[in-house]
Amino acid sequence: IIKTSSITMALSHVSLGTNDLDVSKAFYNAILPTLGLKVIMEVDGQAVAYGKYAPEFWINRPLNREPATVGNGVHVAFAAKSPSQVDTFYDAAIAAGATDAGKPGPREEYSAAYYGAFFTDPDGHKIEIMYWSMTTMMKDWVSDSCNIL
Repeated sequence: IIKTSSITMALSHVSLGTNDLDVSKAFYNAILPTLGLKVIMEVDGQAVAYGKYAPEFWINRPLNREPATVGNGVHVAFAAKSPSQVDTFYDAAIAAGATDAGKPGPREEYSAAYYGAFFTDPDGHKIEIMYWSMTTMMKDWVSDSCNIL
């Protein structure tokens, strides 16, 4: 039994800057529901927070009023429950105007357990959608552990 009070996430939330909140909101409104995420709150035309129960992912105008820019080497990865959910999320993103940066599929270079896709959002942020097969990961872990012994 897992007590909910004992569950903590490594990250509270992620925020991405946008230069056009309306375009960004329309984009994420079209794709995030495929993962069960919805608008949790909006802040005075400056930001929108998405999540399942609490804010997990934000899009916002930069607080310093400078143009939003993408980070070189930065990307945000969303977790899917299955390879088909990866496909659905990716397809929704492309239909909503994303630019392809890697079609859905396995990525053996990451792990035999990995299936994912990549795209950039309307602001140019690099987005990943991925699924880890826990069954494959556990088989690999048990196999590796047995080899160590």
